[in-house]
Amino acid sequence: MSRINDVGGMVGFPPIVEEADEPTFHADWEAHVLALNAALIRRGVYNLDEFRDAIERTAPASYLSASYYEKWFTAITTLLVEKGVATPEELADA
Repeated sequence: MSRINDVGGMVGFPPIVEEADEPTFHADWEAHVLALNAALIRRGVYNLDEFRDAIERTAPASYLSASYYEKWFTAITTLLVEKGVATPEELADA
């Protein structure tokens, strides 16, 4: 079964174009998401395969409208709930 992230070769999606002089992070929060993900993986809360799967399970409309690190943040919060580390309510209050 194909997921929304598997768009390689599909008609209607433009090619990926690398922007010249694009910064690594467009906002400070993106760097925090990267660091948070690395820390959670190092601590064994989840592994890289689980993280990738969580990104790929994002609802199609959300996946297509989210930025790169928004997808990461959604995957992290999804896994924190699934692993029992936090509740949706706790994450909403954060």
